[in-house]
Amino acid sequence: MYVSRLDRPWLETPFPLEGVLIQSKEDIELLRRYSNFVYVDVEQGPSPSYKYWVTDDKESLSLKGAEPPPIQAFNTNKESEYEKLKKTFYEITTSFAEELDSARKIQQNVEKNIKKVLLDLQRGKALDIEHLKEGVEATVTSIIRNPSALSLLVQIQKTDDYMYNHSLGTSVWCAQFGRHLGLERSELSDLALGGLLLDIGKIKLPKELIHKTTAYTPNDCKLMKTHVKHSVKIIADTRSVSRLILRMVAEHHERFNGSGYPKALDNDAISIYGRIAGIVDSYDAMTSKKPHRDSLFTPHEAINELYHARGTVFQTELVEQFIQTVGLYPTGSLVEFETGEVGVVLEVNDLKRLFPTVMLVLDEDKKPRDEFVTVNLSHLEHSHLKVLKGLPANAYGIKMDQLFI
Repeated sequence: MYVSRLDRPWLETPFPLEGVLIQSKEDIELLRRYSNFVYVDVEQGPSPSYKYWVTDDKESLSLKGAEPPPIQAFNTNKESEYEKLKKTFYEITTSFAEELDSARKIQQNVEKNIKKVLLDLQRGKALDIEHLKEGVEATVTSIIRNPSALSLLVQIQKTDDYMYNHSLGTSVWCAQFGRHLGLERSELSDLALGGLLLDIGKIKLPKELIHKTTAYTPNDCKLMKTHVKHSVKIIADTRSVSRLILRMVAEHHERFNGSGYPKALDNDAISIYGRIAGIVDSYDAMTSKKPHRDSLFTPHEAINELYHARGTVFQTELVEQFIQTVGLYPTGSLVEFETGEVGVVLEVNDLKRLFPTVMLVLDEDKKPRDEFVTVNLSHLEHSHLKVLKGLPANAYGIKMDQLFI
């Protein structure tokens, strides 16, 4: 049988986030160690024998019998919203090393374009969308080939310019999320462009607010929220951006439970692009340094924050899809192993997201290794390496931006 959900977060178990196929008594015993009951997808595997079922209602079936407590099964015939979105499947077509060279050039070009566009806006000129689109198309092409390279660069090469960092970060993560969801290339381009423009309206806010180095006051927060209105106006005035992107920007601070702004929309009223942008924007903001504070979370901690916000701040299914996109330890994360060694996550394995590819940079005594070693944790020969925890950027004196020069 195929277990699609547990009674606890997948994050707290050794199982993959996507689910687990139970094929033996050993599998069942392992499942019992971590869960009291589970949810079974009867479309992806056989159902438990009917003789163990007790029907509580039309949708819910519970398996009873010996201790420990029962497994619960749900017939999941209803196609999810995100399964309906899937139109294509992308395969990695270049190696990480090959794509990294291309990604560096793309990042440099996008940085130059963003800074020119922001400078033009400060001087009162209109938003030059066409100037941004070339970089967006190159970004999408790279992410389709191999999403890990640009993801690594946006995580480790953050400058002191938060607005630029955040624009590029949200653009890359939005496109990567769309790739995971199986959206068409044109939709990935929309997501990447929308991600780049989410906070463009901040250019209209007072510079002293943008560069403030102390905590925001309630009035500061109120003023900061007006950036959405400014962003929408700047983009709408160009008359060359689709309504889908316009809604994405307008809705990226709306929330599942109606607690967001500016319109306090609930989930059903928020477009799919808006929901994607809300999660991505929050993730990147949590892992970025701002003028008034250092980054609050490691990438792994930010993933946990999003997970605990599912069903309230963000839609549960979409949060889980995002975690599947970036992994528990996202590309660019620093991680410490039970052995004491420290490494940088280079790639998240599509099929085994708990076992990324990592470059070991510190030995058991936290001293720099004579030679960096890349290991794929999904391979049996590296089974002794188990991640103990995520680390903040620059932990143990590591200069992340100098590792890949």
